[in-house]
Amino acid sequence: MAKTLLRLMTELSSRRWVSRVMGRFSHSGLSRYLIPTFIKAYQIPAHEAEKEIQEYRSLNEFFSRRLKIGMREIDTTADAMTSPVDGIITGMGEIHAGTILNVKGQDYTVGDLLAQSPRMENYMHGYMYVLYLSPTDYHRIHSPVTGTQSESEYLKGKVYPVNDFAMTHIRGVLSRNERLITYIAHGFGEVAVVKVGAMNVSSIRYADESRTQWSIGDELAYFEFGSTVVLLTENGTFTPRGDLKVGDKVRMGELLGLLHPPASKG
Repeated sequence: MAKTLLRLMTELSSRRWVSRVMGRFSHSGLSRYLIPTFIKAYQIPAHEAEKEIQEYRSLNEFFSRRLKIGMREIDTTADAMTSPVDGIITGMGEIHAGTILNVKGQDYTVGDLLAQSPRMENYMHGYMYVLYLSPTDYHRIHSPVTGTQSESEYLKGKVYPVNDFAMTHIRGVLSRNERLITYIAHGFGEVAVVKVGAMNVSSIRYADESRTQWSIGDELAYFEFGSTVVLLTENGTFTPRGDLKVGDKVRMGELLGLLHPPASKG
């Protein structure tokens, strides 16, 4: 009974009018009075924020805050791919014939996630990370590689939450929600940075829409409300770090593994 009620509440929260009301409030000046409560409730390390708390004009502005310079270290290993966000690994592993296995008990297909993009064939046997950002986390997204934008695609969709309950009990959240996909070409191929929105209309934005080149660790985009990043690598171009596992917390700039030329097909 409790699960049914929670599922019903989650379905209701996906209605755009609910998200629109929440979005308007979070952008309003009135919402700034909730910032101290928000910090306390989620134990946010406010000392890392770029500005003093009283300088933020709304809850949304604080939520999408930048950090002070030097708060995150970008791994300098040659050919590194680093985490684009602070978050928890909720899924990781090889992609099997286009299927992303067991993300909170659900399987996804690359085709659904990328909306049947012609580029999906390059990821059918690649590697993936699913990185969940909680309200506690820093919500700016950074480039995991040094490279140039191959393509950008915005996919209008639902606005389901991406918390543990929704990811477990609502079918296909990652491939049904609003998504902003950035394909970045690097020295050995390409990565797809799939930013999955939640709980707010137009909740994902590029930091600079005119920019098409990034160095590893450069700011790429940001969430106006918490969500998830799915990071995909092309077939045979990535070897993961051996010590990371589902449930681990990673920080932006932390090494995920190494990029390399695709193995020859003999």
